[in-house]
Amino acid sequence: MPADPPPRDPPESWLWPALLDGTEAGVAVLDTDLRYVYVNPALARMNGIRAEAHYGRTISEIVPGVDANEDFLRMVLADGEPRVMVSSGQTRADSPHKLRYWQGSYHRIEDPDGRIHGLGAVVLEVSADRETQRELERARERLMLLDAAAVRIGSTLEMDRTCQELADLLVEVIADTATVEVLAAEEYGKRPPSQGTLRLRRAAMAARPALREKVKEFGTPGEYVDYQRGAAIPRCLETGRPVVQNLPSDDALGRAAPSAERVAAYRAAGIHSALVVPLAARGDKLGTVSLVRAGTSPVFDPEDIAVARALADRAAISLDNARRYSREHGIALELQRALLATPGIPHPEIDVATRYLPAGATDLVGGDWFDTLALPGGLTLLAMGDVMGHGVGAAVEMSHYRSMLRVVAGEGDAPHEILSRMDVLLTAAGAERPATCLLGLADPVRGACWFANAGHLPPALVSPRGDIVMLDVPPGPPLGADLRGIYETVYVRWGPGETLLLYTDGLVERRNEDIDSSLARLAALSIPHASGPLDAMLARIVHRLAPAATEDDVALLAARART
Repeated sequence: MPADPPPRDPPESWLWPALLDGTEAGVAVLDTDLRYVYVNPALARMNGIRAEAHYGRTISEIVPGVDANEDFLRMVLADGEPRVMVSSGQTRADSPHKLRYWQGSYHRIEDPDGRIHGLGAVVLEVSADRETQRELERARERLMLLDAAAVRIGSTLEMDRTCQELADLLVEVIADTATVEVLAAEEYGKRPPSQGTLRLRRAAMAARPALREKVKEFGTPGEYVDYQRGAAIPRCLETGRPVVQNLPSDDALGRAAPSAERVAAYRAAGIHSALVVPLAARGDKLGTVSLVRAGTSPVFDPEDIAVARALADRAAISLDNARRYSREHGIALELQRALLATPGIPHPEIDVATRYLPAGATDLVGGDWFDTLALPGGLTLLAMGDVMGHGVGAAVEMSHYRSMLRVVAGEGDAPHEILSRMDVLLTAAGAERPATCLLGLADPVRGACWFANAGHLPPALVSPRGDIVMLDVPPGPPLGADLRGIYETVYVRWGPGETLLLYTDGLVERRNEDIDSSLARLAALSIPHASGPLDAMLARIVHRLAPAATEDDVALLAARART
């Protein structure tokens, strides 16, 4: 028979040491006075002290930097209910974490006779998980801020308003005061900045209520600020990186400020820390955002810098859009004003008045135009047109139409022939933008006017009593639309004291309203003092039909024979 195997040690003689010494979980046994009686190697490493040094000592004696919450442990001793607790702090061991976290499971230890011997504890460090969770929470908060920025910043194409929206949001979330400054364009007649200084325009400021009066001492939106060489804002613009000044000395604060004289005022306001972040978009430097903390507010930390940069980057796109719009809007508006300010000279026997109103502030300049031109035989050409589209392109195209009209009309053709010739020439030249055009050939001696229409709204006739009659002038296709338009000249009697009225669609058209209803509103008007000055008549018409900013440009032309 085979020999019996040699006897083996009982499992408990080697199993429990292997299990407790090999685990990464910290395991401890505490007596009824909450003093250590056993510590495994993992817990000794967590605490940064040898296992034998734990025995007979409490948690607070071994790791005073950890919130032990001994009252919680005594509850487990008292009622025997196992509990889980999260502790935080620092032990004697080195750690990359600024604040460490542990999750511990505690249960009461009793012998078979029911005698209580103390507590068993199993502890796992969860610092990395906590940091990951905090980072996810910070990322979520940052996304929420960016969502808010997307809604609140850039609601218009006005640059200063966009800057103010950014400053207001920053004060709500991370700053006591916020200032947005943009690079200043050179202005005619304004003293240039001193050599070695950088000039910016303060576009917006915001502050918490307690600081609003004090902040006014540092300036107001709209003014220009010259920064000394080496100040925080020029350094931020030069490097494209944030500049952080936490608790600077007076000397350092003086070097960072626009000028050293500001230091005393900053200290009086309780300002102790500042953060400057750049504003840049599409490779262009736009300006900076300066954030300040004062009083009991904490200094700026890396998370604050990340949030400020994210919001500034988001706002910079809106600011660049506003800047580009402002530049194009300004060019188009100046071009259009220059063209409309110099209409031709009518026949001496005709009084003419014109009026132009640009659309609301958020719209680009349109292509509305008008003109008058004295022709042989005592005739005067009245013209009103609207180039499709907006912006510089529409304004430039408007000048082409107006110039072509003056050339073609000088040959003495009837209105429908003028429109036909213009349409052929524009189509052959490949006009980029079609346009509507209404022409009237006014003869004050005969008391007549001949109209032809290329897709424009009909003219109107205002009686001396102020009644308005819409004139039936069949519209042909717009000019330059490559439709080979056929146009018709219509005779209209033009009696003494009656006023011819030409206008663009911005005067009458309204969203969600059909054109017949729009024209009916014009026809229903009764204009008081209609035999008075033409400028006053146009002002009354505009007041009645377009008292507020309209969605489109408005142009009007009124003509009356002199008596």
